[in-house]
Formats: sequence, structure tokens, C-alpha cells
Amino acid sequence: MTHVFHEFSRGLSIRGIAPPLKLASYKLAAFDMDSTLINIECVDEIADVVGKKAEVAAITEAAMRGEIADYKESLRQRVKLLRGVTVADLERVYVERLKLNPGAKELVAACKAAGMKTLLVSGGFTFFTDRVRDLLGIDFTRSNVLEIESGPNCGQLTGRMVDQEWGDICDGAEKRRMLLEVCAKLNISPREAIAVGDGANDLPMMNEAGLSVAFHAKPKVREQALVQVNEGGLARVLELFSG
Repeated sequence: MTHVFHEFSRGLSIRGIAPPLKLASYKLAAFDMDSTLINIECVDEIADVVGKKAEVAAITEAAMRGEIADYKESLRQRVKLLRGVTVADLERVYVERLKLNPGAKELVAACKAAGMKTLLVSGGFTFFTDRVRDLLGIDFTRSNVLEIESGPNCGQLTGRMVDQEWGDICDGAEKRRMLLEVCAKLNISPREAIAVGDGANDLPMMNEAGLSVAFHAKPKVREQALVQVNEGGLARVLELFSG
């Protein structure tokens, strides 16, 4: 597959597709959360509470660039550093730091108006993904659960995550599985899905989708996607569509 892109309009590059496309051709839109639908990496901002943002952010950046082979272990390392953070601290991160990225509401609303289902898959945490899901009216989610102390340290993070019925950690492989699972549930082909992300752990689901969108993404992600949004907000994706 060619990796030659051409600029469709300023800051919006494409390869292997010929706009205008039709939203009605797609049945599912799948989104990453951190640095895609929202403006922050939640784990980095939580770490700031305990003075460990620089340490955690360095691991996050390497993971997103695809420079860490074991994503699950990298997330366990980062979450371990969050021990002692309180639920009240998480609330402050949500209220004071987390914002939807420009165009997120518009893009999700346009997908829903076209009759598409929506999916949020994140290596982040349910404390944030559940709220973003409800805010945007997203149909399906998968993400990680932070373990919270009971007893004397009630309300503090243990530095671990809770295993869920589908597995332990939502990494790139799990994002791909969830995309395929939802497609099967909807009785559609993965080629009828759009997948939007920015980090290396989004590539497994993006490579399954019929239309892959790299949003202000890491170099490894930009070079493998069909669409690059390098300037402006998420609503720029809609420039590729008519009707």
C-alpha cells in the first residue's frame, strides 16, 4: 500500500481514498479518548497531583510513539506511581483540566445523525471515559478501571487496575478486539467502520477499519493512516464527506 499522501486541504492529507465520501457508507465510528476526543492524557494529569507528571508523561510519550513494546507493562508502571491519589483528585482533573477537543461534539453528532453507532476505546480509565461517553452520547465503551482502597485509606488509588470480565488492560490488541466485537454485534464489516486515534496503541483498530484517521498523531500513526488531520479540530474529518 502506498504511503504517499497528498494535501486535500490545508492541514488535511489523504492517501488511497477519493473524496467526497458518504457518511452513509459507514455504520460505526470508533474513537480513542486521550489527546483525540479530549485535550489531555489523563494519566499524566493525575500523576501531576503527586508530583510525578514528568516521569509518567515520558513513559506515555514513548508508548504513544510506539517505542515501548509492552504497552500493558508501561501502563502498570504509570498507574503504580498514582498510588495515594484520591477520588477527589480525579474529580479535580476532570473538572479543571479535561476539555473536549474542538470539533469532537460536531463529529460525533454528525456520525449519529447519519445513523452510525459510536464506540470509545481507551487505554485510559472508566472514571473519565464513562463521563465522556455520557457527554457525547456514545454507544459503546471499553477502558480500564482504577482500583480504589477500602478501609483506612478509603478513596485513595492503590496503584493497580481491576481485572474485568473481558481481560486485564485495554491495550492496542484489546482496542482491535472491541472494534471487531462491536462490528459483529452490529452485523457489519470492519470496512464499514471509521477509526480515529493518535497513538501507536490505536493502530491495531485503525488498521482494521475501512477509514483510519490520524488526529494530530504521532509519526508512526500518521504514516499508516488513510487520513491525517494535522491542523484544526476533529470536525475537519467531515470535509471528506458529502451527504
